[in-house]
This record gives sequence, C-alpha cells and structure tokens, in this order.
Amino acid sequence: MKYCFLFLFLATCSIIPAAAAGLVVYGTLPVHAVADTDTVFRKRSVSVGINYGSDVLFFGRTGPIKYPYASTDIIYNSKSGMFVYGSGVKVLGYNAPVDELDLGGGYLYKYSKKISGSISYTRFIFDKNAAQVIKSASSNDINFKNSFNWKFAKSSVVFDYLFGVANDYFITLNTSKYIEPSWGIFDDQDYLSFNPTISAILGTQNFVGKYSYEHPEKLRLNEATEVHTPGSTYNNGRFNALNYSIKLPIAYNRPHYTLEASWKYSIPVNVEGELKNRREVFFNLTFYYIFF
Repeated sequence: MKYCFLFLFLATCSIIPAAAAGLVVYGTLPVHAVADTDTVFRKRSVSVGINYGSDVLFFGRTGPIKYPYASTDIIYNSKSGMFVYGSGVKVLGYNAPVDELDLGGGYLYKYSKKISGSISYTRFIFDKNAAQVIKSASSNDINFKNSFNWKFAKSSVVFDYLFGVANDYFITLNTSKYIEPSWGIFDDQDYLSFNPTISAILGTQNFVGKYSYEHPEKLRLNEATEVHTPGSTYNNGRFNALNYSIKLPIAYNRPHYTLEASWKYSIPVNVEGELKNRREVFFNLTFYYIFF
C-alpha cells in the first residue's frame, strides 16, 4: 500500500515533456511565505510575505525536536519572467535574531496554456550560533519544475539538486485541485480558494546522516532516538521514497493580498535510523501582499 501514492503520481505525470517546468523554488521549500499558487507573472510585481510554521519540514524530514519558526520574504518579478528573492527565518525559542537567510533568483516561463515552468538557484546562509535545523547540511539548491494543467487538476514534477556539506538530489511529484467558489465573503472583491494537494518525495538523504554526525547532542534529547550500534549502517546515498503527504490550504483572497492557513499530514518512509521521524501534522499560517 505504501507505493499507491507513487503509482498515482507516476501515472499522472508520465506524459509531461522533460523540458517543461513550473513554480519557482519558494513553492518547493517549506519555510517561505508565498502561498500555494502557480501563477507565472507577466507584469512587474513585488511580493512581501510573512509565515508561521509549527515545525521545519525539509524534503520529508524533521529534526529530533520540533522547531516552530517565523519567516519573512520579499520577491521581485520582472516582465521578462526573471525573479529574485530573499527570505529570513527565525526559529522560535532561540536567541539568534535570524537563524537563516536565503537568497536566490531564477526564471519563470510558460510553454503553453497547459505547461509552465521555472528554474532557479537558492543560497542558504545559516547563523553558526543559531539553532541547527536539519537542512543546515545543505547550503545550495538548484531547482527545476515541470507543471501540467489538466483543467480538472494540476500535476508537477520538481527536480532539486542540493549541495554543500552534503550533496543530495530529489524528485517531488504533486497533484493538486484548485477550487474557487463563485461567491464572495464580504463584497465582490474577495473570495475563498482551496488547493488540496497530494505529494510524494523521492531522493537521497545524505543531509540526514551529516546532521546526525554533527549534532549527536540533539539526538540524545529525543526519547525516540535509536543510536547506531556497532556494525549498523544506513545507506543515505540510496535513491528511495522519502515521504508522502496530503495538504489542505484554505485561503482568503483580495486583489492585492492573501491570508492562508494550511494543514499537511506527512508520512515519512525509509527514515535514517537515528531520527525516527513519524507521521505528523504540520500547520502553516501565511500572509502576503503583492504590489503591481
């Protein structure tokens, strides 16, 4: 049964051309404030967002303790499709004013009404005295995404190559259904939107092994920790299924801003032994404003 999701995604995404692409990188990484939209802007715009998350989830993995966080983002989109962005992340409950700074840029493009895409690069900068979340072993990400709009649903295939202290690559498969009722809430300028999504992440997890090696003191804080015994090995470089998830975002929208609450039920699989990630519900609250 655990491969049912994977079979669904492969069947859904198999006809997408290899050269097609989709959403920018801030839709892939979990700590950025932009809500679950897939719009390719063809006008100059600036987006500013804030976000709260109940725990840091990085490519299907969490740390041995919860790291609730807040983040702020600013994104500039040009008419040509080029974009640049920056994000600051604060892990709540720790002394560092900013635990992580992300800087990046890329290009959005659209092949047709059904196929859109993006390619981008992100640099992660971590405060050496800050709380070390599990993604800290990776400092660079190259992201390439393919999206196909079926009208009744949208599917995407996302390729990520992360490098730094640890090198990993991932394929993320998503299928979502955007729902927008015809009625407004307070006037004819606002509306609700829903975008239920099912996802599967496949890849390597060398970043997990590196985190376990560099931060054994954090692993000991977790009662569920399973410590390596002599002769035990974990092949974190093996390409494997890492996570399945179901997400329900609910957003209130007006012409220039969106307020979104989302819940994600995460099912980690093939977990590296020392972390013992289990099924978990994540909550995010996002607000962003767009200047045209």
